[in-house]
Amino acid sequence: MGTTVAPEKVLKELSELWVSHGEADAGVLRACSITLVVMAEGSDDASALGETLAALMPEHPARAIVIRLSGAGPRALTERVQQQCWKPFGLGKQICCDQIEITASDEALADLPSVLLPLAVPDLPVIVWCRSPRLVKLPEFSDIARMATKVVVDSAAFPNAADAIRWMAGAALSGQTVGDLSWTRLTRWREMLSHVFDNREYLAKLGGVGSVRVGFQPPFEVCAWLMGAWICDALLDGGVTLRPAVQESAGADSTMQVELQAPDLKVEMNREDERLVIRVNELVSCTNLPQPTDYLLMREELGIVQKDTVFERALASAARLTYPTDK
Repeated sequence: MGTTVAPEKVLKELSELWVSHGEADAGVLRACSITLVVMAEGSDDASALGETLAALMPEHPARAIVIRLSGAGPRALTERVQQQCWKPFGLGKQICCDQIEITASDEALADLPSVLLPLAVPDLPVIVWCRSPRLVKLPEFSDIARMATKVVVDSAAFPNAADAIRWMAGAALSGQTVGDLSWTRLTRWREMLSHVFDNREYLAKLGGVGSVRVGFQPPFEVCAWLMGAWICDALLDGGVTLRPAVQESAGADSTMQVELQAPDLKVEMNREDERLVIRVNELVSCTNLPQPTDYLLMREELGIVQKDTVFERALASAARLTYPTDK
């Protein structure tokens, strides 16, 4: 295993790959709209991750730099280059994107910024998708995050929900644009709850809501805090008791339940199999809610490069609630 990676060597290999591919097939287009840096543990399923990236490329063509962490051991970096290609229906030409794979030991993490910076496509956003909760706690990660236009994590993978909220809130407060797949899982929930109050009768009773209860199944505690904080901030303008709690009895597919209670209004939301069921007093409706995959979640996140102010507000509120004694 090599001890370092030379960016100029990688770029030369990419150039040679494109030349050889072009000579073999003149109907090839090179596409790129972002640089996507994916950081994953060596134990992460490489095949599943590869399928996710391949599915993302047609809608979000990117130079993908996949960094696999080999953990403790001697200082070492290795790399290889390849292409992701697909042929859109009805188009005779293939469209291809760069893919660079780097294996790094923990001792070599400090070397990554000097490697990644020259490999990022100039003048395009750099998105860092960190799939390792362990990595964000390492001091070397902050240097990588500072290079990014946006850092995406999945707080559901963190062993402690409150620590995940605190880390994200701190990163956002420092000016980093942060995305969380737990928040992305809530998009449909937030849309449907907002639609409930398109009804003027229900909207008139909204001010009477005194408490919000969000039940959750591990590992969706951060989802519960973010959903509850968003309800209190966006719909109820604060001043409401929020009670996240582990669901005592729920089906295997029931990840979360939401309940708003007012004197003449009760709103409940719950996942039942592949549906989101909404109960408003005695009226029941439902909508399709497939279990979100990494592909579906990242497809949405990659479409939001700028700061999500609604998410940041909910995150800040969740941080205050999980750490009420913090100044």
